[in-house]
Order: sequence, then C-alpha cells, then structure tokens
Amino acid sequence: MRKVIAVMNMSLDGYCDHTEMIADDEMHQHYTDLLNSADTCLYGRTTYQLMEDFWPILIRKPMGVKAMDDFAVAIDRISKVVFSHSLKNVSWKTARLAKHDIEEEIAEIRKQPGGNILVGSPGLIVSTTNLGLVDEYQISVQPTIIGKGLPLFKNIQERINLRWIKCKTFGCGAVTHYYETKRD
Repeated sequence: MRKVIAVMNMSLDGYCDHTEMIADDEMHQHYTDLLNSADTCLYGRTTYQLMEDFWPILIRKPMGVKAMDDFAVAIDRISKVVFSHSLKNVSWKTARLAKHDIEEEIAEIRKQPGGNILVGSPGLIVSTTNLGLVDEYQISVQPTIIGKGLPLFKNIQERINLRWIKCKTFGCGAVTHYYETKRD
C-alpha cells in the first residue's frame, strides 16, 4: 500500500521557515532521493507557490551545482497536487489542483498504482495528521533556533502516538527523525 509520508524541515524550536534552514549539497541529495522514491507530493498554496517560483527556473537554467540541479529535476518530475481555496490554476506542468477534499483526494491517489505520497506543507501536515492519514513522519531538525514563525504542529487536535524507525544525521548538524504512526 502507498504510504503517506509527512516531510518537513524545522528549526530546533519547532518552526518552519525555509529561509532559515540549511540547504547544503548533502541535504539536497537527501531530498532528491526522497522525491525519487515517491511519485506524488501534496502541497498547500503557500508552499506550492514558493516552489513554483523557484525550481522550474533551474530546469531551464541549471546553476551548475549538481545537488541543486538534481533536486530541481526530481521536484520537476514528481506529480504535485495542490490544495487551495484561492488558486484557480497552476502553471507547473506536473502540478494540478486537488479535485476533492484532502481525505477523498488521498483515497483516490492511494487506489492508483505508484510510489509513496509525500506531504510537504506545514498546514497540510496538520490537516492530514488530524484526519489520521499520515503513515510516517520524516522530520529534519535543523541546528538553528529562530524564535518565531509557523510552528510545525500547530492545531493538532489529539495526541498521536508514534513508533521510532531511525534517524539520519548530516554533516551540517541536521538530524532527520523517522517515525511511523502507531495504529491500534
């Protein structure tokens, strides 16, 4: 069965802000490998628009930095489903707007053959968590304390018990924690 995997970088104090995170070659390679092991990525409007404004440009004009150029290819290739009440269309060729609510959309995707489904927006991680749809969490804790911003798990409605799978450390000091959701 296709797993729904919540994937996010956060500061040590629990905030999500991509401008405050370390994006070195090793981290880019890690996320390139993750994208290549999946076939669908779910985004909310804000995260999607940040990605749409940056990565397709690198496809047309690579930077010459292998790790970033490889990530650009991987993020460009993967199917993207965008959840938004305000967007009327998306321009990235591998993206589409969600046709249904989150629960129904994920159920439809899971029926199709394919790889894992990544959830890559803070608000969408909260929504899928509250709906009991997340099978695994891959949370990269960055060695920064930023003191403000969007908390990753803001508005979680109930306690979620997790089972530790493993962790992966990076030379930059980041640690990715892997947990699976305990299901009774």
